[in-house]
Amino acid sequence: MTEDQSEGASGALFLGVDVGSGSARAGIFDAAGRMLASAKRDITLWREGAEIAEQSSDDIWSAVCASVREAVGKAGIDPARVAGIGFDATCSLVVLGEGGAPVSVSASGDDARNIIVWMDHRAVRQAERINAMGHPVLRYVGGVISPEMETPKILWLKENMPQSYGRAWQFMDLADFLTWRASGDLARSTCTVTCKWTYLAHESRWDPDYFRRIGLAELADEDFARIGQQVVAPGTPLGQGMTVEAAAELGLRPGTPVAAGLIDAHAGGIGTVGVEGRPQDNLAYVFGTSSCTMTSTDEPVFVPGVWGPYYQAMVPGLWLNEGGQSATGAAIDQLLSFHPAVAEAREAADKAGQPLPVWLAEQASAATPSLSAAIDLAEGLHVVPEFLGNRAPFADPHARAMIAGLGMERDVDNLVALYIAGIGGIGYGLRQIIETQEQAGARVRRIVISGGAGELDIVRQLLADAVNMPVMTVTAEQPVLLGSAILGALAAGHFPDMPQAMRAMSHMSREYRPDQAGARQAHEDRYRAFRCLQEAGRRIRQKDWSGVPRPSA
Repeated sequence: MTEDQSEGASGALFLGVDVGSGSARAGIFDAAGRMLASAKRDITLWREGAEIAEQSSDDIWSAVCASVREAVGKAGIDPARVAGIGFDATCSLVVLGEGGAPVSVSASGDDARNIIVWMDHRAVRQAERINAMGHPVLRYVGGVISPEMETPKILWLKENMPQSYGRAWQFMDLADFLTWRASGDLARSTCTVTCKWTYLAHESRWDPDYFRRIGLAELADEDFARIGQQVVAPGTPLGQGMTVEAAAELGLRPGTPVAAGLIDAHAGGIGTVGVEGRPQDNLAYVFGTSSCTMTSTDEPVFVPGVWGPYYQAMVPGLWLNEGGQSATGAAIDQLLSFHPAVAEAREAADKAGQPLPVWLAEQASAATPSLSAAIDLAEGLHVVPEFLGNRAPFADPHARAMIAGLGMERDVDNLVALYIAGIGGIGYGLRQIIETQEQAGARVRRIVISGGAGELDIVRQLLADAVNMPVMTVTAEQPVLLGSAILGALAAGHFPDMPQAMRAMSHMSREYRPDQAGARQAHEDRYRAFRCLQEAGRRIRQKDWSGVPRPSA
């Protein structure tokens, strides 16, 4: 047995917990970043039309407890070996009443439904009113606040469900709810409140004028007791560690260090950007139901339409710009659902025991001489996959998808072509974000990818070709879970700082380089088509007919 294997067999272990849009996952890692075991539990998501998405904090906590217990059992370890635990979660708003009881955010009135999920767009009007005020704090969210952020959602709750608003004891980001439930400590993470709540981390303060002007004066008048009076860096140990009650529920040791958490995409950043060169050179791209881009810089860089700059929201001492696409994996699912051959393809995928996108990717790979050549399958088909708006670089929640080049084809081959066109469209949206950031002074050299929708070789190669930039992967099977486990290692004091923890626990696996010869011109032409369609969609919505001949009388 090698020294490293001995450490994994008997040394300290770290637990990462990730709560995504549809499930809670737990993973056990050693100090070298190797995952011993993981487990997953689905969580309930209530959708009331396209704009409303709700969850239950009790349901999520139960799923967390079950996944942690199963992961520890599968690893076959003494729970006392878990030296630290870290949590990450979607940036969803949790509303709690006195004693931590859930308070309804739902038209159903059901108190169990006490979470407004990140993807919920009920607060579009509130966000638009806030943006019209042009308050200085908006400089640190890309100039435009999103309805996916928390203050518009809280304002919506006050205006539409005043009883729930009045009953609220705490408004919390989901990651902060999890660390509170585990430790009893109400401290918030700089990641959550800086990225989604307008906390000014570089000045260590909330801006009371902002809350008074937008209509939430009472939060400021209460000295921010309901949204967080203590804000700490991710990885900071909270309270006295895990409470006796939480330890019993999770099957762990009371007093186990609990780390201040991260938004899920940022945990993916921590699990990836330390693999090659400086974190400042690497763009973390978390490709799941939606996608997030995380770019670290030494100094603040202001990029219109890109969230941030946020100080110490991910890597200590660095500023962060956060972009992304509101629907990526979900956009592909939506795109495929329209096609006449989808039922036939889904039946074939089910027989093969594969999700439909995986099956389609395999069909595309088999039909072309190389991964880069797959883009030729989509000739004449173009997709701007903005089904849920444009998160960056335009911060336009009203943007919608555009599809061009559809004919009368009804076969599976055409569905494969549409799938490839959709992946290409996601790549061009990513390129647009990267180019916009570079023009403002935030340049990256490579993309480090994580997330379930980005696990396929053909997707990674198409993204590298579409962006014209290397795409790298890490050895960690689940980089987001690894990022949370790194937080647990920090809280346990196993590493002196975040950069050393990242270098020790995250490792490069493979690099996908852009095909400069065969695919370059095709992607240049398709990127121009993407931007043309995107602009046409904007002009149609705005009824901008300049340059368009009037109909003859």
